Amino acid sequence: MKSLVVYYSRSNITKRLAEDIAGKTGADIEEIVPKVNYQGKLGYARGVKHALSEKIIDIEETKFNPEEYDVVYIGAPVWAGKIANPTLTYIKRNEGKLNNVKFFMTAGSKDYEKGFRQLEKYSITPIKTFGLTTKQVKKGDYSLDSFLE
Repeated sequence: MKSLVVYYSRSNITKRLAEDIAGKTGADIEEIVPKVNYQGKLGYARGVKHALSEKIIDIEETKFNPEEYDVVYIGAPVWAGKIANPTLTYIKRNEGKLNNVKFFMTAGSKDYEKGFRQLEKYSITPIKTFGLTTKQVKKGDYSLDSFLE
């Protein structure tokens, strides 16, 4: 089965989880790179503002076509209860190309549940979801077994 892991990560928490998933599945992996600067305190504030308005932003072109994969794992941090804008932009850019999607999200609290509900607005029904808090990822306090089945 051909798999792709696509993710955005501002603070490397979601990246760590993406790399773990790719390592266990042998998937190709691709980082979503925003053209907007979300680094530092000002970047964080910008990210929260963009998340609350669900702003579609400019992102770098991606090299993998999700239509060519049997399963696409999409990862995002959750900002203010919303999917981070780079990932949201990727979803919009690939509308109609995302089949058999599994979503994973990270959040400071359990706000990832709000992120999963947000997907309904974009007509995406993932076959599986997986949410973790930042603390769980940092400690390695999780198992991917049921998510990867």
